[in-house]
Amino acid sequence: MPVTRRTLLGLGLVGGAAALTGCADPARTGTPTFVGNTTAAPAVAGSATAGPDPSAHAGLGSADPTGPSPTAAGGGTPISGEIPHPALTDVLRRYLKPTSDNPGHPSYAGAVAVVTVAGRTVARLAVGDALRYAAGPVELPAGQRVPMRPDSIHDLASITKVHTAILALRQVDAGRVDLDAPVVEYLPEFDGPGKTAITVAMLLTHTSGLPVGAKISQISGRDARWQAVLTTGIIDGATPGDTFRYSSVGLMVLGRIIEKVTGQGLAEALRTGLTGPLGLADTGYTPTDRYPSADIAARMAATDARSSRGLLRGIVHDDVANQLGGIAGHAGIFATADDVAAVGNLLLGGGSHNGVRILSPAICQRMLTNANTGLPAIDPERPQRTSDHGLGVVLNQPWFMGALAGPRSFGHTGFSGTSLVVDPDRKLVFALLTNRAHPNWSWANPDPARVAAANIVARDFG
Repeated sequence: MPVTRRTLLGLGLVGGAAALTGCADPARTGTPTFVGNTTAAPAVAGSATAGPDPSAHAGLGSADPTGPSPTAAGGGTPISGEIPHPALTDVLRRYLKPTSDNPGHPSYAGAVAVVTVAGRTVARLAVGDALRYAAGPVELPAGQRVPMRPDSIHDLASITKVHTAILALRQVDAGRVDLDAPVVEYLPEFDGPGKTAITVAMLLTHTSGLPVGAKISQISGRDARWQAVLTTGIIDGATPGDTFRYSSVGLMVLGRIIEKVTGQGLAEALRTGLTGPLGLADTGYTPTDRYPSADIAARMAATDARSSRGLLRGIVHDDVANQLGGIAGHAGIFATADDVAAVGNLLLGGGSHNGVRILSPAICQRMLTNANTGLPAIDPERPQRTSDHGLGVVLNQPWFMGALAGPRSFGHTGFSGTSLVVDPDRKLVFALLTNRAHPNWSWANPDPARVAAANIVARDFG
C-alpha cells in the first residue's frame, strides 16, 4: 500500500514513527425547522469487557474469522439493532482474513455498515471485532476480544472534514464568512509568502497549495503548535487555486475560522450547530471525556496498538489532532455508522434532515457541486483520482465508491478505515466504518474492501 500521505504527516509528528448533486427541491422536504447560528481514561485490553464465548464468536487468528459472529447472517440470531443483509455481511467478512489483495494480514479487525434508501434504513450490520489486539500488538484470546456492534463508536479520521465543512457553510449562510474572501481576513496570523491569495473556498476544495500535514511534533505547548499550523507555508512551486492537492492543514485552518467567527470552541460549535439539532448523541470529539469507562470498553472500536502511544480506544489516531488536544477541523470526531449516515442524509436532503434545516438549499447545492472542474490533481498515493471536489466533499471517485460512483455521487474517506458514500440517483447513503488501523494502519489498503462492499450495495439497492 502506498504510504505517501501518512509518511508526510509523520515527518512532522512522530520523529520517524496520512455537476449538482443531492440537494433536494425544498418543496419536497416540507417546511423544516431552521436551526439558527449561535454563538475518562481509555479502556485498555485488560479492563475491557469480555467478549462472547469463543464458540459463538470466532476470532481473527487461528480460529476461522468467517465463522459465526454476533451478527450472524444466514444463521444465528441478529444482535440488537441489526437489519441483516447476508450478501453485504459475507463480503465484509471476507476481509476479516487475508485476501489476494492483501495476502499478509486481514484488512481490518471489524466493520459496521449502514445503508439507507430514501431515508429508510435497509441494512445495519456488524462483523468481526472492535478490539482484537492489546498494545504491542499482542493478539488477544477470543474470550478477551470485544465484538463489533452496530452501535460501535469509531474514530472517523478525515470524515471529520465533512462535519467541519458543514459548520463553516453554516457561517456562510449566516453572513459571517465569505467563501471568496482571503483567509487572512479572518486569521491575520495566517502568514507567509503567497498565502494572501488563499481563499476560504480553497481550503474546502484542497486547492490552497498547503501541504498534507503540519510539522508540530517538536513544538511544546498547544498555542505554539496552533501558531505553527497557521504559519505553515505553501508547497514549493504551488500556486493557490490551480491544482488539487489533498491538505489536512487547510481544514485545520478552517476550524480556526469557525472558532473565530462563532466565538465557540470547535467541539461546542459542533454540538450547537450540527449534532445537537440533529440528535446525533454519539458524534463528537474526545469521547473519553463524554462516556463512562464501561461504554468505552463495550462500544469503542480500537485503532493503533503498536505505536509509542500504545493501544488507542477513544483517543484520536491522527497524530496532529492528538497533539492539538484531540479537537481539530481535519480529524478527531468519533461517531457511529448511524450518525454518519444521518449526515449523509442531511446533505442528500438539501441541507435538512428529520425536519431540521442545517444548511440552506443554495449553499448545500454549492457544497455538492464540483468546484475544481478542469483542474489537475496531484496525489501520489492515489494517482487515479481526479480533482473532482465540492466544498468539503469528494465527488465521483470509483477508487472508494465502486459502482456507487457517478456524476452526482459524493462522500469522503477516513484514514482509520471509514467511508461515506451518497448516491443521489438511488437516494442512497452508505456508511462503512472499519477499524483497519487496528493494530497497524500499514497492514492493509482499505480501498478494495470499500469498493467490494459498495458494489454489493449498488447491486442490491439499485
